[in-house]
Amino acid sequence: MLHFSKVAITSFVIGSCFLFNANAQDFPPKKTITIVVGFSAGGSADSAARIIAKKLSEDLGQNVIVDNKPGAGGNIAHAYTATAPADGSVILFGSIGPLAIAPHLMKLPYDPQKDLAPLTMGVTFPNVLVVVPELGVKNFKEYIAMAKKNPGKITFASTGSGSASHLQGELLNVRADIDTVHIPYKGGSPAMVDLLGGRVSSYYSALATADPYIKNGKLIPIATTGLKRAPTLPNVPTIAESGYPGFDASNWYAFVAPGKTPDVILEKWNKALVAVLKDKTTSTQLADHGLTPNPGSREDLAKYIASQSVTWGKIIADRKITDD
Repeated sequence: MLHFSKVAITSFVIGSCFLFNANAQDFPPKKTITIVVGFSAGGSADSAARIIAKKLSEDLGQNVIVDNKPGAGGNIAHAYTATAPADGSVILFGSIGPLAIAPHLMKLPYDPQKDLAPLTMGVTFPNVLVVVPELGVKNFKEYIAMAKKNPGKITFASTGSGSASHLQGELLNVRADIDTVHIPYKGGSPAMVDLLGGRVSSYYSALATADPYIKNGKLIPIATTGLKRAPTLPNVPTIAESGYPGFDASNWYAFVAPGKTPDVILEKWNKALVAVLKDKTTSTQLADHGLTPNPGSREDLAKYIASQSVTWGKIIADRKITDD
């Protein structure tokens, strides 16, 4: 009887392990799937996530919802996902700030490289450097010339100290050897209000935010921050092609999962997301928001985040930037 009991117990344990592994590898998970977004509804991240969620739901035959957890520049959402169930039911539409910038500015309750597992790059998009007509410059060359002639006189707005729009301006200060002065705001709306009111000279703005003011002539777009021209502003040159080769200060949103998610589920998520991002209808809808799908492998995303961390970490150190 003792021998039988040991055999029975051993068989039960082995069987339970197989059952656990099978359940752990179920994809899609047999419950509602959540895409966490670190920003409020209505913004570019939220809009993109909802476009992707709709197609994912169709492809997977499973309910996919978007859960907005705004605050702390996206760090609240990232911290939440780091400790979320690692069964494939929760993924995050992560952003450049928490994944590559914030670790150099503050102590985080999570480690982006250990507690979050890369799935695929989602979308990339440049900002556009816009100026008010009253500044008296019509293009990027004139902007740089004025900055060199008047160090400390030209100001640029950002959505906050340490934000992507802040670091884009600091990178240009370094590359062009100019001294433009950073003016931080608590978000894009107050920054745009002060720019339009003439209280600040320039702003590295999201394309969608600046577009209506560019169209009505209240702002002049002089350069974009990515390596390629923005499809929605084909006549506006990049900073890279305007005398600063290799200048790349693109924004991006990437998909990550809780760090303890099994590899087999991470791989399945990669394939599912890549398929959605390559879908023609989805790509068109994202492009309408100024976002370019850029799907790839998990390994490619991990390398890219690491390289971005190095780039912005150096700028933060060299320019002595804090999160004040």
